[in-house]
Amino acid sequence: QVQLVESGGGLVQPGGSLRLSCAASGSIFNINVMGWYRQTPGKERELVAAVTTGGTTNYADSVKGRFTISRDNAKNTVYLQMNSLKSEDTAVYFCNGQVRGDSGRVYLNYWGQGTPVTVSS
Repeated sequence: QVQLVESGGGLVQPGGSLRLSCAASGSIFNINVMGWYRQTPGKERELVAAVTTGGTTNYADSVKGRFTISRDNAKNTVYLQMNSLKSEDTAVYFCNGQVRGDSGRVYLNYWGQGTPVTVSS
């Protein structure tokens, strides 16, 4: 079994910063793309940022220049540094990983349980 566990969410004032972490554990052979998504009530889950094993990154236009995604392949962990936070960044943030297990031949999509981020004064 593979688990993704997020941490680091919380309440922050506009203009503030937060750092999210997501650690993958279990019988993991390799993790391809890791990413962060977010969702607000009544809306679809949207991609915030993603990073490949080699370090290539992709960001939603709304967070470019403010958020930075990074990963530690040795620790199977992905991070999201969020700066200059705005009220519209308020959402539940979900970690995602394309994981190949020790006993598998294909990459499967795994999700964390989500961590809430609230940007408010």
